[in-house]
Amino acid sequence: MSIPLDQTSDPPRLRMAPAERRAVVVAAGAKLFAERGYAGTTIDEVAAAAGVTKPIVYRHFDSKKALYLALLAKHREDLPGFLEDAAPTPGATSSDTTRSILERWFAYVRENSHAWEMLFRDGTGDDEIRAVRREVSLRAREVLAGFIATSGSGLPPGQVEPAAELLRSGLAGLALWSIDSPGTAPSLLVDVALRFVSAALRP
Repeated sequence: MSIPLDQTSDPPRLRMAPAERRAVVVAAGAKLFAERGYAGTTIDEVAAAAGVTKPIVYRHFDSKKALYLALLAKHREDLPGFLEDAAPTPGATSSDTTRSILERWFAYVRENSHAWEMLFRDGTGDDEIRAVRREVSLRAREVLAGFIATSGSGLPPGQVEPAAELLRSGLAGLALWSIDSPGTAPSLLVDVALRFVSAALRP
């Protein structure tokens, strides 16, 4: 007995809310940009990885560049969040507070490894993209400088910004190393970073 043609076609895709579809596109773009860089990624590949059509991608982002910049902007906006609730709780030492911040930060690194790949390993893109990468780094240094200034370290004001840059570049390097060493225990990374940060901020 023959089967009607409409029963042999692929089942329809599940419909997603716009926000869910956008999140899928963003996740696919993040993975591809991290693996291949800006120049090595196409919108067609993003669409295929997201399981959507190319017009759907363009419905959420005007261009590949817009998607790339949106990912960098998200990371820039996330940076201050690591210091939220950084004030010590009753009975907590400054080391406890710093450890809590670092634990949140490394958890973010694990979930958003593309951000470090895009910032420090992808040199492709035009002047605007390179400028935004620099803005993200400057924002990270600004956030760390604010933390140092209120940490009770006693650093002279003139040393706060260079100390913040030392921490920013060191933590970024450790983040990249952790991405390349996925079997490393998160607690080890936190211990190493805590030793480094504590030494830099010691009165």
